[in-house]
Amino acid sequence: MFQFDNSYARLPDRFFASVYPEPVEGPKLLKFNGSLAEELGVEADFSDPARLAAILAGNVVPPGAMPIAMAYAGHQFGNFVPQLGDGRAILLGEVVDRNGKRRDIQLKGAGPTPYSRRGDGRAALGPVLREYIVSEAMNALGVPATRALAAVATGEQVYRETVEQGAVFVRVAASHVRIGTFQFFAARGDNDGIKLLADYVIERHYPELKIAENPYLALLQGVAARQADLIARWMGIGFIHGVMNTDNMTISGETIDFGPCAFLDEYDAMKVFSSIDQGGRYAYRNQPGIGQWNIARLAECLLPLLDADEEKAVEAANAVLKAFGERFQQEWIGVFRAKIGLATGADGDGDLIQALLAAMHEGQADFTLAFRRLADAAEGGQEAFLGCFADPDKARAWLTDWRERLTTEARSVGKLAAALRAVNPAVIPRNHKVQEALSAANYGDFSFFERLLEALEKPFEERPEFSSYMHPPKPEERVTQTFCGT
Repeated sequence: MFQFDNSYARLPDRFFASVYPEPVEGPKLLKFNGSLAEELGVEADFSDPARLAAILAGNVVPPGAMPIAMAYAGHQFGNFVPQLGDGRAILLGEVVDRNGKRRDIQLKGAGPTPYSRRGDGRAALGPVLREYIVSEAMNALGVPATRALAAVATGEQVYRETVEQGAVFVRVAASHVRIGTFQFFAARGDNDGIKLLADYVIERHYPELKIAENPYLALLQGVAARQADLIARWMGIGFIHGVMNTDNMTISGETIDFGPCAFLDEYDAMKVFSSIDQGGRYAYRNQPGIGQWNIARLAECLLPLLDADEEKAVEAANAVLKAFGERFQQEWIGVFRAKIGLATGADGDGDLIQALLAAMHEGQADFTLAFRRLADAAEGGQEAFLGCFADPDKARAWLTDWRERLTTEARSVGKLAAALRAVNPAVIPRNHKVQEALSAANYGDFSFFERLLEALEKPFEERPEFSSYMHPPKPEERVTQTFCGT
């Protein structure tokens, strides 16, 4: 089924623990991502569904797999934990896809590992389906993220706040190396381990840096740039990660771990959904600052490699952190210029964007729908846009300023509207629709899950059969809190 070529498992033993998945009672395949399997060069035998489910649940370890749990540390809500590691995830191995790209195949919820810290190593059905939905939606929205290959029911129960059905999530990633992976070695004063890991990451993710004057400084710069770009894209779709710990920030630049994540309904820059984020550390507005803070933690790990002179190493690291802020601002304004249909840059664009966000906040406008309806306003149908606002006066005044700015560009109305619809999605994984799908699945009805996935396949198209997925939640449908799956 998988053609494995396992590079991470060839690193020294202290990088991971060898561990086999723990078999489950009654594996049953719930969802298999055929298009992703094709991309990966994975051949699934549907003539024997029981064996396919057994492989994807971890009951049968396929030939060539070298199952491991990866070691890492991390700052969790600002507090450093020197040993975390894969407590409920097992990396089966790596495949090289049809484009020559190396990808991890990981089982999430496959049983306890040496890093489980008294946990059961299992995953519940709801969080598994949530990760499937959101990771595939992010991919369709053009945001770098881990992917979903399969979801498998285990036929067993897991015990959280309540008794829940168990499941295994088969996750695909460019790799699972995190900032926390570097922190694991730094916490032990293992500079050789840091260098081995950095060399591995450069070879796997940044091979062009091998010829750089200082490859390790170039690595830090590269990771910072990818994260700045990624967070700017999050902001553009109203995504709130919910738990931006350093062990949840990948070196590859992919979004990872969709536990208490959520999407903005009405625009509120300080919005928090995660039940565990009591202080708003990871609120929507705070994400770029936290990204920079996390890069600073990576820089601390890499200092011994940046320069033998500690003062010079710190100076170089600080320059990267400054560049992160500049890069994010550049990417953010680029994302939002596109969202309001501007193809060129001009002085005052930042103020124009902020004025719209302020009007949206005051008017309790739905973030996704208000931007989507700008295309209608471009074509003369401004009532659809103004209808997104509880009090449209400021929005109406903003439209006047926006139209004046558009006169400096030479695009036709048709091209402007098409450009707006190409970047402002009609459909996102709205929190209440995700919750609807998860609630129904817990009662054995997966039709809502399947329907939502279908709606999210083409997020930039307004398809009449999926019009309900564009609507903001009614008051009784609102989701105010999301929860971690551990």
